Amino acid sequence: MKIEGGCYCHAIRYEAVGEPLASLQCHCRECQYITGGNPNVIMVMPEAGFRFTKGMPSSFARSDIEHAVTRLFCPTCGTALGTRSPKRPGAIILKVGTFDDPSIFKAKAAIFTIDKQAFHHIPPDLPAFERRPG
Repeated sequence: MKIEGGCYCHAIRYEAVGEPLASLQCHCRECQYITGGNPNVIMVMPEAGFRFTKGMPSSFARSDIEHAVTRLFCPTCGTALGTRSPKRPGAIILKVGTFDDPSIFKAKAAIFTIDKQAFHHIPPDLPAFERRPG
C-alpha cells in the first residue's frame, strides 16, 4: 500500500509505503485534545517506508511524562500529521485526515474506550477495548 498526504497548506507532504501495522480509532483523552474532542483515526505504518517529500514538520513531546510520544505538525498551518511513539518502535502513526484519499481507512479496532465521550461513535461490529489490547 502507498499512502500520500500532507498538511492543510501543502507546505508538508509525505508518503508511506508498506502494509499497515494497525488501523484504529483512539478514544484516549490525549487524542481528544489533539483532535478537538473527537476520537483520533490513525493508521500505523512501517517507518522504513515513510518519508517526507516536501518540507519538514515541527515536533513536540511533553517533558513532564515518562515515555512521551513525539507529535509532528506543520509549523505554518498547525496541521497535526502524525506521531512517533516509544511504544511502537519502527513505526509512524499517521492521521487519516492528512491522507490525500482518507477513504482508504477502515478501522480494525477502537481503543481506550474507557475515555470515550457520549458523542463518540463506535460501529457495533468494531472490536472495542478499554485500553490498548494485549
